[in-house]
Amino acid sequence: MTEEEVMAAALSDPDAQPWPEGKEMHRAAKAKWLRFKLVLSQEDFASRYHIPLATLKAWERHELETDPVALAYLTVIEKDPEGVAKALMAAPVTAQAAE
Repeated sequence: MTEEEVMAAALSDPDAQPWPEGKEMHRAAKAKWLRFKLVLSQEDFASRYHIPLATLKAWERHELETDPVALAYLTVIEKDPEGVAKALMAAPVTAQAAE
């Protein structure tokens, strides 16, 4: 196929569209991968693990970098999701305690 034929074929298939020029490609964010693994919505994951929903959404859209502490927290969640949720239920984090 010529380059033109390849492009015409791609454009005719809605599932095989070319990647937009100038748009950066990212690997799935760890938070998103973990959330999918645990089969939780953004709202449920954020609530369960005391992560601000806006922060979680920004991590997943690569609008906010997941810092080393957050990555460590996500790793702990990955290793023991039920244990982390149970610990947080026993001692809820408040905005004042975090300051």
